[in-house]
Amino acid sequence: MDKKTKTIAFSGYIAKGVVYALTGILALFEAFNMGGEKAGKLAVIDYLENQIFGTILVILLGIGLISYAIWRFFQSISDPEGIGNDLKGSTKRISFFISGIIYAALGIIAILDALDISSMFQKGSGSQNSILTGTTGTYIFVLIGIGLTIKGVYQFVKAYKGNFLDKFRIQSIATIAKRRYIKRIGYAGLISRGLVICIIAYFFLTAGFNLQGNTSQSMKGTAEAFSFIQNQAYGKWLLGLVAIGMVCYGLFMFSTAAYRKYDT
Repeated sequence: MDKKTKTIAFSGYIAKGVVYALTGILALFEAFNMGGEKAGKLAVIDYLENQIFGTILVILLGIGLISYAIWRFFQSISDPEGIGNDLKGSTKRISFFISGIIYAALGIIAILDALDISSMFQKGSGSQNSILTGTTGTYIFVLIGIGLTIKGVYQFVKAYKGNFLDKFRIQSIATIAKRRYIKRIGYAGLISRGLVICIIAYFFLTAGFNLQGNTSQSMKGTAEAFSFIQNQAYGKWLLGLVAIGMVCYGLFMFSTAAYRKYDT
């Protein structure tokens, strides 16, 4: 794999790590009333934009997220690591492509927001979208919910198998202690991410089955999942643990950027 592609992947993993680490940090502060917030990816962009040199930070983040999208598209279409075209491989490559679309959109939104030109696309955004009502809306929400459920469960499967370091250049990780550290933050990150994704899937499935042709539910994401966790028994501590796990996933993305191998 050429150096340019590896650089794009590296930038993408760093940007993804920043998003997840900040999401977890803000949620952790919120859990213990330290001035944070239950933030999704878009809220993280807003948070960065309000910091010193926020515009530059958000533009860099947007470029990084678009880089991650390009890497996912490359994985999906060119299959540089030989995933294959069987059912398992095709499913994985389709998921890469969908992930690429999501992160490309997020990166574009970040850059447009930083340049203060996103408002031109928001005209009429408050109107109810008819595609999300009735039978069509039911199918859309249920399909998204099923897809997210599969994705969430897959995070738990990866954690259970514990083989997520197989794509790392293990020989480049100098000490056993560092390898154990990366594996532990990988476990924590995958479990927390899986939990949050499954809760969001629950929101979509509930919304889909409740539409019944005449009502509509707004889409819910990470922030609402954090609120759901916080509203349970011992919610403050549960949210704190999940938030720490999200930070761990962000750190795991940084480790992925540093040590991932790209050649089969």
